[in-house]
Amino acid sequence: MASDALPRRIVVVGTGLIGTSIALAMRERGAEVYLTDRDASSLRMAVELDAGRPLPDDGFDGPAELAVLAVPPAAVAVTLLDAQKRGLAEVYTDVASVKALPLDQAAELGCDLTTFVAGHPLAGSERSGPAAARADLFLGRPWAVCPAGTSSPEAVARVEALVRACGAEPVTVEAAAHDRAVALVSHGPHVVASSVAARLTGADDVALGLAGQGVRDVTRIAAGDPALWIGILTANAEPVADVLEAVATDLAVAASLLRDGSEEAATHVADLLLRGKAGRTRIPGKHGGRQSAYATVPVVIPDRPGELAMIFQAAGIAGVNIEDVTIEHSPGRPLGVLEIAVAPEAAEKLAAELRARGWSVPG
Repeated sequence: MASDALPRRIVVVGTGLIGTSIALAMRERGAEVYLTDRDASSLRMAVELDAGRPLPDDGFDGPAELAVLAVPPAAVAVTLLDAQKRGLAEVYTDVASVKALPLDQAAELGCDLTTFVAGHPLAGSERSGPAAARADLFLGRPWAVCPAGTSSPEAVARVEALVRACGAEPVTVEAAAHDRAVALVSHGPHVVASSVAARLTGADDVALGLAGQGVRDVTRIAAGDPALWIGILTANAEPVADVLEAVATDLAVAASLLRDGSEEAATHVADLLLRGKAGRTRIPGKHGGRQSAYATVPVVIPDRPGELAMIFQAAGIAGVNIEDVTIEHSPGRPLGVLEIAVAPEAAEKLAAELRARGWSVPG
């Protein structure tokens, strides 16, 4: 095995969003990338995006330094076994969002786990496929690295080098602990979001016409590919079921109390809301620290080209750093409200600059 941990020659098996994004990121680092996928159209698009060249069916001058298995959880073990039999690489990793089941299956199949280090980048999109891929998808994102007990230190170092080369931060975690964690912060929330979104299938025009940013925020991730997600959920079934049962209990109790209608019942529902607000504040904020309290500057903007760019330019001229933005569109009207999150002490400075340049800033 080469002494330099940073892989200069890699194979990516699976040219979906994550696989193609890794390929693009490594291409930017000067790596030689080979791509393969059972879906010929997906492979062709990834190649057209200059993510790499197709892996030859025969005559491959291998092994590569690293192979990335960008396949669903249920396919990781068999894909690993096939790749190892073909001698595709010195070291192997995967990017599936479930870790324990694929590792158990790989052990049962007799895969060489000394050269395999399970991984999971905590980055993605409700969009899928190579067309949604970006070389900067992983910048600043955590990337779980879950070595098996037999994983060699050299293999771990090579996978961590890949993670850093993609701009992510490696986080070492045991496989079962990883699966419990993502059930709480990713897999369970996806089902909850889908449950809320499913209520909208029977909504009338009045309700849909009143839909605001709240329901959009809650249901955004429900736009993900159901076929992809059912594979994830079944592979991590027990931890996800535990999360959903806990959420269902809270919701059932809240529903019962609301039907009760008493002042005491309202107090108990308020407790759930308070716990929810407290839990929300525990999500890491910018740079992984505690969430900061930002001020929001609302700006009424017309729906026309270049408007956002001019607002951002105005913020730069005012010397104000924009922390976050959201847009609330006005149904049936060619305008919306842009909400700009900034440091509290900078809010009035930004508002004054925008008003001076002709934008309507309420408040």
